[in-house]
Amino acid sequence: MTVSYFALYQTPDDPAEFDEKYFGTHVPLVEKTPGLVENRVHRVLRQFVGKPAYHLIAELVFESPEAMKAAFASPEWTASGKNLEEWGGMELATMFSAEPHGPGPATPS
Repeated sequence: MTVSYFALYQTPDDPAEFDEKYFGTHVPLVEKTPGLVENRVHRVLRQFVGKPAYHLIAELVFESPEAMKAAFASPEWTASGKNLEEWGGMELATMFSAEPHGPGPATPS
């Protein structure tokens, strides 16, 4: 069963500068993480309810909880975290892991 790591980023004071650093330096480092199956970055178009306001949601998909745990111990993951801290992205982030609920869609035979 896959597991996902989510990072929700609050709307920064300068969204263009945030995007430049996030997509220019952070994403390339994250994508080097061993065991990462997919990096899905979603831009929040409109927030209907709740605070704070979010700018981006990143979903990092791993094959299993064990694969995610191994990835978190890698130098690549450490480098991506240090990068995020260097330019202040960590201050805007809420991060958590989650697994799909239920058995998921049926697989065709």
